[in-house]
This record gives sequence, structure tokens and C-alpha cells, in this order.
Amino acid sequence: MSRLFLATSNPHKTHEVTTLLGSPWQVEDMLSHPGITLPEETGTTFEENAIIKAKGGSAALPGVLVMADDSGLEVDALDGQPGVYSARYAGENATDAENRLLLKERLRHIGRNPAQYFPARFYCCLALVRDGQLLHVATGTVEGWVSMIQRGKGGFGYDSMFYPEGFKKSFAELSQAEKNTLSHRGQAIEMMKSWLDRNPQP
Repeated sequence: MSRLFLATSNPHKTHEVTTLLGSPWQVEDMLSHPGITLPEETGTTFEENAIIKAKGGSAALPGVLVMADDSGLEVDALDGQPGVYSARYAGENATDAENRLLLKERLRHIGRNPAQYFPARFYCCLALVRDGQLLHVATGTVEGWVSMIQRGKGGFGYDSMFYPEGFKKSFAELSQAEKNTLSHRGQAIEMMKSWLDRNPQP
């Protein structure tokens, strides 16, 4: 079994990555390494922030493969917001509910109809690092719409507001298996797995 450290304290992300990578991988995260502190996300793009986090985790775990995810929601009507600030849209320690509330408030300023749909996408970037050296970057994106009306109890973040293209259900209404076949993170993981298959790591 290959060991991989995922530079996140979000258990939902860890669960998704573990499921998508499959049984050959032992995935650990910051909850199992509470002494690790990641550097501040000062990048202006998802890729920059993913690399910052991956290299930060790698500094604390010599010889270990470290992967970091930076992902978020881009809404065209808001000029790409919340973008790289998706997880902290309403503040550094904001909850998912607070971030969704702020997004809905900003959408109300440009569309009074609560049932209106706004073109948007989820984007994910994964960076893979060992001993401070960047090995590979993989990305994924899923187009769709956001609505001020939330539906579904599954998922996390903005999932209950996002409807992938071609579906009448939100990400939060889809099963985990359905979401994994569509999601930005699922696409990025598949790209990363393909690279790892071609480039076996010691």
C-alpha cells in the first residue's frame, strides 16, 4: 500500500480523495498529523495555492508523497467569485453555511428571482510534491449553474446550490458515486492516478 499525505483538514475532501484513489493508497491528512501547520494561501490562482500547500506539507514529511487540492466555485455574474476564496468567502473562519449565505446575498443584487440560475463552474487543481519538489499538477472542471435555492443534504461547501450541466439535481442531491463521475475533483484525481500509473513512486 502506498502512503499519501493530503494537505487538508477537511474530512469531506479526504473521504472523496480516498474513495477515488482506491485501496492501493493509504491516505492521511492533517487530522492525523495535528502538529503540521500549512503556510498561508497567498496565491492568486488555484494552482499557486495547491503548490503552496503541498510544499508546506512536504517540508514536515520528508520522503512522503504529499498532495494538495485547491478548488472552488466560479460564478460568471460575479466575475469569477468566490474563486480562490471559496472556502473563506465570508471570512477566514467562515462555515460552509456562512459562505453560502454571502453568495446568495450577492446573487440577489443581480437577480431578484430566487429561482434564477447563474452560469458557474467548479474548478480543482491538485499538486503532487515529494521532498519539496513539484512532481505533477492535475486539474478538473465541471460546468453548470448556481441557484439561490438550496437543494439536497449531501456534499459540502456550495454543493446544494450547484447544478451540473445536463442534470436537474444539485451536487448535494446526487449520490457520492454519481458526483465522483462528474466532479471537478473526480476529474483531477483521475488525471493524477493516470500520471502515477505511468510514473510509479518509490
